[in-house]
Amino acid sequence: MYKYYSSIILVLLFSACAEKKFIVSQTNKSFLNQEFKTETPTGSMDSVALLKNKPLYSFYKLNGFCSVWNTAEKRKTAAEAIANAEKEGLNPEDYQLSKILANEKRIDSLSEKEITDYDLLLTTSLEKYISDLSFGKLNPKKLYDDWDLKIAKSDSHKNISDALQKDSLSTIIEKAKPNHPVYKRLENALVLINQFPEDTLKNIEFLRNLKPNDTSKTFISIKKRLAYWNDLKNPQAFTNLYDAETQNAVKKFQLRHGLEPDGIIGKGTLAQLNVSKDIRKKQIIANMERWRWFPKEMGEHYIIVNIPEYKLRTVFKSDTTRTHNVIVGTAARKTPILSSKLSYAVFNPTWTVPPTILKEDIIPSMMKNRNYLKGKNITIYNQQGKEVNPWSWNPANAKKYRYVQSPGTYNSLGMVKIIFPNNFSVYLHDTNHKEYFEKTDRSLSSGCVRVQDPLELTEYLLDDKKNWNVEKITETLKTEKTKNATFKSDIFIHQLYWTAWSDKGLLYFTPDIYDLDASLYAKLRQ
Repeated sequence: MYKYYSSIILVLLFSACAEKKFIVSQTNKSFLNQEFKTETPTGSMDSVALLKNKPLYSFYKLNGFCSVWNTAEKRKTAAEAIANAEKEGLNPEDYQLSKILANEKRIDSLSEKEITDYDLLLTTSLEKYISDLSFGKLNPKKLYDDWDLKIAKSDSHKNISDALQKDSLSTIIEKAKPNHPVYKRLENALVLINQFPEDTLKNIEFLRNLKPNDTSKTFISIKKRLAYWNDLKNPQAFTNLYDAETQNAVKKFQLRHGLEPDGIIGKGTLAQLNVSKDIRKKQIIANMERWRWFPKEMGEHYIIVNIPEYKLRTVFKSDTTRTHNVIVGTAARKTPILSSKLSYAVFNPTWTVPPTILKEDIIPSMMKNRNYLKGKNITIYNQQGKEVNPWSWNPANAKKYRYVQSPGTYNSLGMVKIIFPNNFSVYLHDTNHKEYFEKTDRSLSSGCVRVQDPLELTEYLLDDKKNWNVEKITETLKTEKTKNATFKSDIFIHQLYWTAWSDKGLLYFTPDIYDLDASLYAKLRQ
């Protein structure tokens, strides 16, 4: 895929060689005008050296092995694009901006070899930037075992090449970026965070939960934090009293940070208040990188699950049609990141105990109490499919048995599950613990996603008023017999992870439940 984008950018450069005009934005124009003033003579490329890079060789062969960045306007356009990498959370120095500008300062004294080297530098730097912008600087499959995302591919190399010859460089860069609204909100979030002044506030020590009308020596520091983030508007309120105005500010802050907006300042709220501007900016940049990994096209009709937000949304023709609260995997048993397509729904599902729960829960419990499974309506089957009496169960062969929970209201999957192909054996499902949805922190499952009001969601997705309306579904559930229902249209599902965005000029964050943000940012800047 990297070679593919190499060939794309080379087609672009060839059109530049043919004196095609690129559109130049106003960004960084002042410093670029100071640097790019001189036309350069055309240098000759070493065709033998270029053989090591076939896309470069093919391009420069078409151009007679001559340099192509031989006007100030072309070089300025390339350098400006690289300088703007900061707006996408990328580091311009990864694309050697300083080296490019250093070459420009001595452009008049460059030797022929230095001119050709500089030409190659501009070509390869721009090529790498567009590739990173489109697919990400890092490869998630090398970072995580529980991420299963496919890199988007073009349908036709020739068609894209033809289209690029008609576009400006700025248009091509815009096309390379993720086109999902959340990415655009992250771009805006980066602009917003940069507008905040330097953060010099100190961490606030947690002493106890604070409620309205309480007094505490920490309130002045808390109010300064709230004022810094523009949640508290009145600086006159800097007193030791937890007044009504501060309570409203706390609730607003809590809403923006994925917390229960109860106005109580506990450990969770204080922990979020203590997060600095610098850390928030890094968090935004890490999320921008993730969105470069996510699917470029999600389908006309899809489900998108934001794992740390505990939210599931259905989207049809770019409009959000439903929103459901969800329960996701714990930090020890994470919900995987993946994209797939819905296959079918199962009413009155049985539940086959997965390997992790078998190893960590079932086997230890059975070793202590052979009647453990009886109370959970779980039956043991051997490899021949015959039922095994718990007292005949052999711990040495525990992993060779199949453990199946019968359908019913007590079933761990509840009344319905929604199946889609994936490498992790996860699915959407109901739960027999409805009370869990009342919790703010809903990182509670073993990896699957539990959905609030799953029957309503399933009816909507099936979209079959004749065979699967509310009455038909109710009748099926009463039988307590397992029955499948196939989705008649293509509906995709994307289980993703993002912890930052912006909306209507405000910054929003969720707790980073799997502690992914800081480590990802560190790897981005290595």
